[in-house]
Amino acid sequence: MNVAAILLAAGKSSRFGTNKLLHPLQGLPIALHAAAALKSAFPGALAVVSPGSPLQALLEKAGLRTVVSERAHEGMGESLKTGIAATPGADGWVVALADMPFIRPLTHLNIERALHRGAAIAAPAYHGERGHPVGLSGRFRGDLLALAGDAGARFILKNHARDIHLVEVDDPGVLKDIDTPQDLPAA
Repeated sequence: MNVAAILLAAGKSSRFGTNKLLHPLQGLPIALHAAAALKSAFPGALAVVSPGSPLQALLEKAGLRTVVSERAHEGMGESLKTGIAATPGADGWVVALADMPFIRPLTHLNIERALHRGAAIAAPAYHGERGHPVGLSGRFRGDLLALAGDAGARFILKNHARDIHLVEVDDPGVLKDIDTPQDLPAA
């Protein structure tokens, strides 16, 4: 099974006030922390960026392949669809979010392993609470390529809730995203 890793890094950061993915965290932009963890688990990881984003050069320098989602302004569904289309040989995907810089590489690998073991959808859970990244098997390729707007894969997860295999992990980072400046850890 060929599982591709996709980092969604094309968001608007509307609640943060500026491009949160470029905001420094421990000396590096937030997106580079998420990219490093994903690349550690998946050396061939792909990042989806918005047109003209300075993140494209930063992520490429960090070793990720990038693709531009021309319709990223329409929402996460468009960005995810772009990433799926850019990985035609994949039998499944681990989808990570660039505003979640605390996820450990092992967590990404655990989601990939669950897909290899036959899970249709896999997600980490920390103390029973579902988090990110999400793994999706190839059976959802058509649904993913049909995404539009800002819902991302939420609709797929809702309609296939019984197919979600939770992988309990010792990684609180699966629940910690950065949406506002208040979500940043104290210095």
